[in-house]
Amino acid sequence: MENPKLPKVEPVPPKMEKRLGKGLLLVPSPKEVEAAIREVPAGRVITVSRIREQLAWKHMADVTCPLTTGMFVRLAAEAAEEDARAGAAEITPYWRVVKDDGSLNPKFPGGVRRQAARLRAEGLRLIPARQGQPPRLAATELRR
Repeated sequence: MENPKLPKVEPVPPKMEKRLGKGLLLVPSPKEVEAAIREVPAGRVITVSRIREQLAWKHMADVTCPLTTGMFVRLAAEAAEEDARAGAAEITPYWRVVKDDGSLNPKFPGGVRRQAARLRAEGLRLIPARQGQPPRLAATELRR
């Protein structure tokens, strides 16, 4: 989780301009991504895109790198589970991070089943999985 070279803000590389646009790109630190997740209260969720928007604004960048942000969300989830196994009373609530469409993340520890159980325990309503799709939050839950 520690990386002394991050965060850093640099121009969007030319090969990424088509996807991200021109301007300044933030490459966040794992600790910053984890801190953003920790700010989400019980019974609420955040999307990876929203985390990226918040971090870009904080660093006065135009965009936050989607690849590193996604990797650091997963790293925070795995670190939280390690903390839980070590007996930590509070862990980073990674299960509160959902995809932009409200779907759950199969790459989180325990997969969508564990994430769904934790979200339901916090009072959130989920739409059941259909035809190979993971379960997702009801649209009303995303707008809370």
